Amino acid sequence: MPEPTHNRHAEAPAPDSALTGARPGQGTTDRGHQRRRGIYLLPNLVTTAALFAGFYAILSANAGRFEAAALAIFAAMLLDGFDGRIARMTNTQTDFGAELDSLSDMVAFGVAPALVAYEWALGGLGKLGWLVAFVYTAGAALRLARFNTQIGIADKRYFQGLPSPSAAAIIAASVWIGVDNDIAGGSVGLLVALFTAGAGLLMVSNFRYHSFKLLDLQGQVPFMVLVAVMLGFALVVLDPPIVLFLLFVGYALSGPVLTLIQRRRRRGQRRRESTLGQS
Repeated sequence: MPEPTHNRHAEAPAPDSALTGARPGQGTTDRGHQRRRGIYLLPNLVTTAALFAGFYAILSANAGRFEAAALAIFAAMLLDGFDGRIARMTNTQTDFGAELDSLSDMVAFGVAPALVAYEWALGGLGKLGWLVAFVYTAGAALRLARFNTQIGIADKRYFQGLPSPSAAAIIAASVWIGVDNDIAGGSVGLLVALFTAGAGLLMVSNFRYHSFKLLDLQGQVPFMVLVAVMLGFALVVLDPPIVLFLLFVGYALSGPVLTLIQRRRRRGQRRRESTLGQS
């Protein structure tokens, strides 16, 4: 659920090597001529595939194939989760990759979900429908812009605001549920508007969400953890749209809950400190 977003190929090398992939000092030949500039293929190829998935979701929604549109958004989520990890594993992190990742996220998780929801259910609400769709898109843009400005200074354990891939998953899963159960989008337009606007507002909120970035996937874990993961996969297979919807809605609600718990703890600590100071 982390944003995946947000598995960016950031922390770029020196400016003269950001696009070439060359180490500092290797940007020119012996004759002093600058080498031909290029980009790292593998991570940017995965990012471009995520961009294509978002674009395909828009085309599918325009053609009335809403299940394919929802699946394309989930495909973009998976690809977005891989590109940053591939860049870190292969030491191919660049400024170019980071910017491409942001643009891909905006299309796949900002524009595509809003248009899919509008085509399926929000269009029948008139001005309210396109207003709700714009609120979501604007929320995603502001969320990504804030995330970009906090790279290197924010606590890596948490996201500020709901990650845009998770918000997109809520919209995609709700559309998938409707199509899978032969529910007409117009009959649940207000409910979809509530989910869409709520996801957009949560993206620009100050609620803190676990990022799971510090999760050690290479370390040893108890055997029961593997059993729990297997059971989780089994639940998803039973009814993918409903399980995914509940999973991401639960994650969206975890932000306000986590923030309230942390605030209560800080208040309790301040009271104890003030009591000790008075005594």
